[in-house]
Amino acid sequence: VGDVALYRTDRLVARCARTARPVLVPHVSAHDLPRIARDEHAARLLGEAGVHSYLAVPLIARSQVLGTLDLKRARNPVPFGQDDVLLASELAAHAAVSIDNARWYQRQRHAALALQRHLLPQHPPDAPGLDIAYRYQPAGAADETGGDWFDVIPLTGDRTALVVGDVMGSGINAAATMGQLRATARALGRLGLDPATVLTHLDAATADLGEAMATCVYAVYDPHTRLCHIATAGHLPPVHLRAGRPPRLVQLTTAVPLGVGGVPFHTTAFTLDEGDELVLYTDGLVETRDQDIDTRLLTLTDLLAGPHRPIEETCDLLLSALRRPDTHDDVALLIARAHA
Repeated sequence: VGDVALYRTDRLVARCARTARPVLVPHVSAHDLPRIARDEHAARLLGEAGVHSYLAVPLIARSQVLGTLDLKRARNPVPFGQDDVLLASELAAHAAVSIDNARWYQRQRHAALALQRHLLPQHPPDAPGLDIAYRYQPAGAADETGGDWFDVIPLTGDRTALVVGDVMGSGINAAATMGQLRATARALGRLGLDPATVLTHLDAATADLGEAMATCVYAVYDPHTRLCHIATAGHLPPVHLRAGRPPRLVQLTTAVPLGVGGVPFHTTAFTLDEGDELVLYTDGLVETRDQDIDTRLLTLTDLLAGPHRPIEETCDLLLSALRRPDTHDDVALLIARAHA
């Protein structure tokens, strides 16, 4: 099982695939066995098993032959007939559609992943006053990939913008929308705008895309003042870690997702001292179907309350502890630690 079986072009199964027509041998003779089996050894085994009737039907989807359904009868003394050809052809048609759909979904997944990985930063730039760690993991399902992103944007005056967002929806369309929003956010950030103004313009840009909606959190850190200015658009709250106290969810003014329009965004400022950490993430890290979001956020902060560790290890810890193998959402995770 699982091994590749090679058939020469003169075999009956090859003729079935080549002509896209059923091949029926009601009464198999010793002369027929070499044309049915892939080699002499297999022909001998078929003969010993008492194979006396043979049928092959093509697997066809969208006018393309994907393979063949190869049937041999040994124990049942009744030979294959035209009724069997019709039944096998019907089964093969359903199987071909399922195989074709699976291949299409896999191609879509690969395309969305390739597009998203191309659009996400491969090696974020050095950020003055910050150590950066990040992870991206796609969804487990073939059609659920595509909308999460993160970014690290160098700004003037040694400042750095940290961005995490999540386009609603999935697949290659969500990945393409993500790419447009990420590029827009980078352009707006480099204009020196405060986070709330960036989100206001990003909201308008999202509305211009039609049906698109996204959540986003946008933060700007200044290593000289150690102030972090941050605004959110319907996104889950970041976590602020500081030695000597429990991790806390950053309290931000509630705002609607990007693309809704008509609702103002607000910037909040707090100090990110040396050794402090800021954890930004998308909902795929914490949301599940069997636990409420408050319970999952508490689990997140409990994990972060553990012993001090390198932020790369923290990324791995959060993903291994919170991420479930059957999840239907992708995850973007970005952690920044302030240093001297």
